[in-house]
This record gives sequence, C-alpha cells and structure tokens, in this order.
Amino acid sequence: MGEAKIHHTQLGLSNEDVMQMYQTMLTARRLDERMWLLNRAGKIPFVVSCQGQEAAQVGAAFALDRTKDYIAPYYRDMGVVLHFGMTAKDLLLSAFAKAEDPNSGGRQMPGHFGQKKNRILTGSSPVATQIPHAVGVALAGKMRNEDYLAFVTLGEGSTNQGDFHEGANFAGVHKLPVIIMVENNQYAISVPVEKQLGCAKISDRAIGYGMPGVTVDGQNPLEVYRVVKEAADRARRGEGPSLIETLTYRLTAHSSDDDDRQYRTAEDIAEGRANDPITLFESYIKEQNVATEEELAKLNEEIMEIVNEATDYAENAPYAPPEHALKYVYDEGDER
Repeated sequence: MGEAKIHHTQLGLSNEDVMQMYQTMLTARRLDERMWLLNRAGKIPFVVSCQGQEAAQVGAAFALDRTKDYIAPYYRDMGVVLHFGMTAKDLLLSAFAKAEDPNSGGRQMPGHFGQKKNRILTGSSPVATQIPHAVGVALAGKMRNEDYLAFVTLGEGSTNQGDFHEGANFAGVHKLPVIIMVENNQYAISVPVEKQLGCAKISDRAIGYGMPGVTVDGQNPLEVYRVVKEAADRARRGEGPSLIETLTYRLTAHSSDDDDRQYRTAEDIAEGRANDPITLFESYIKEQNVATEEELAKLNEEIMEIVNEATDYAENAPYAPPEHALKYVYDEGDER
C-alpha cells in the first residue's frame, strides 16, 4: 500500500489542489495529536482518532461538491469534516465539551459530528446508523429532483451491522445517489478483519446490493479521489450508489480508553507506522516538485499556530450553564 500509481495531473488536479489536500490531512493529524496530549494531561475526557486514515478521508472529501453534497461521517472522520468547513476551533470546542461546540453544544462525545450550515448530518452513537440516515437524505433529494449526493463513511466492523445491510439494500433497490465508503483500518476495536468477514473483501458485498464495489489503497489520497470522483459522477448521472473500500491502518488505539497492546504486536504497529499516509504523501509532493522540504516545514508551523490558538480558545471558552441541560431536547415554543 501507499505507492503512488497515478499522477495528480492525470486526475485534473493542480499543484495547489495537492497542497490543499496535504494541508487538510496534516491539520487533521496535528489536531488529533493535540487531543491525545490534552487527554493524557487530564484536560479532555476522550479521543477517538483519525491517525492513519487521513488520506482516505481527505482524498474522498475532495472529490465531492462541498457546496451542495451532504455527508454522514463516522466518528474518525476529522479529515472529511475539515474539508467540508469545520475548523480547528470547532473541533477543539467539541473535545472540551464547551457551549460553543457546533456539533451539540457540549452534549455529545467527540466524533459525533453535525453542522447544518455545512451539510454535515448529525451522527448517532450506535455504529452504522449513519447509513440509513444518508440513504434517507439521498431519497429526499431524488424525490425532490435536487442535484446532490449523500456520502457516508464507516469502519469495516460496522459493515456487519444490520443498518449497513438495510441502508445499502434500499439504496441499491431505488438507485439512490449515495456513496458508501468503508475505511477498513484492520480492527473493529480489538477484532482483526480476518475474524470479521467471511468474504475476501468488503467490496465483494456490493454485488448483493446491485451496486459497483471497489477496493482501493486508502493510504494514497489520489487513488481515493479517483474512485470517489468516479462514484460521484455515476451518482449524478442517476446510475445509483457505490460501495468503496479504502484499505488503511489505524495508527492509534481504538480510543483513549483502549490499550491496543493487548491485541496488536509491536511489529504489527511498526509496520503500520512505516506506511503512514502523511509521510507517503509528503514524499510524493517532494518527488513531484510540488513543494520543497522548507515549504512543507513552514506549512507545518502555520498549522501548529492554528492548533495552538484553537486550543487556547477552546480551553478558556465557557461551559454551557446547567439550566441548558434540556435545551434542544424538548420544544420550548417560538422564542423569536
């Protein structure tokens, strides 16, 4: 995995596009690393990580139209929501559970993304429930003859849930404009993929739902961009849904409450880190003369400034007052 098999110009992408992809990937990584430090310092309660999956997330999001498409991201998808308009400040406000958290006003755990203005559908805690949500939004668009598609992501473990089957089957039957992207990071918490699937690949399941299925190198954002763009074009032509499996590797424990040393060997983790998508894409950028080592270092400094500023803001922002605990739960009448 991780070998660059395609040049960005073949995909119609400019050097500036490539740098925007890299910037979003690196922002996701630096935010994630900061959240782990804050958690270990006892300042935030929980982290569920995107590390190792940034290339799949950003490559896919870049192939969508963020001015009209709807996304139903799963809890690791920091790269997707950053591309669709969430900011470092938004994500750290969520991590600190502050009143200004745009996802839920501090009510939900981190990773429960939702932002109406950027067409990010609010996620529920049970895994795979976002698939029927996305399929429903796609159905609404088809019924109203509106020009958008729905993009939904999940981990490979979630493909074994009933919601995945029901959502994918409904999308296939009704030829809905949906892209279902599985980020196969090899582990459903502690269960390795070979103990999760009876078939060789998750994409093999697509034929049962009447849609194309493809497995792609999830460590290469350009390859992911290519297949998601093809799926998006099909959806916009009215040709129905697609199932995409991106092969990735989860570089952290499942969450800050998990100890992956109980089920992964040091050699396994070292092999995963040797194929870090950030490092691989940096190498591609330098080899193709898109940017120099110095320019990449400067970009990293700029991103760290943003992360530091967002951390300070979020840490010092107010919590919601206790009397707001039931706000947005019960109808409070027209307050206008």
